[in-house]
Amino acid sequence: MAAKKRTRNSNEPDSTYFLKILIYFVLGTIWLKADTYLVFPVGMVLGILVAQHDHFAIDRRVEYAVLLISAVIGLVGYGLYLVV
Repeated sequence: MAAKKRTRNSNEPDSTYFLKILIYFVLGTIWLKADTYLVFPVGMVLGILVAQHDHFAIDRRVEYAVLLISAVIGLVGYGLYLVV
């Protein structure tokens, strides 16, 4: 039996889809900086948890890819660092 291909909900407007992608991008850029060399991707972990439990999920691979790319951008120095 062939696997079902999941597609984006056609009832969801494009603005909602764009807002979700933007929220995942901003979440991915949040890092927790505890020491000079110790950083932890808090936003990426939170984003993964939200993506797993999102009722109106878009394609999870897209969500994970946006989180990963934004986490790398955040680590390079363009992210939000929460200093402990």
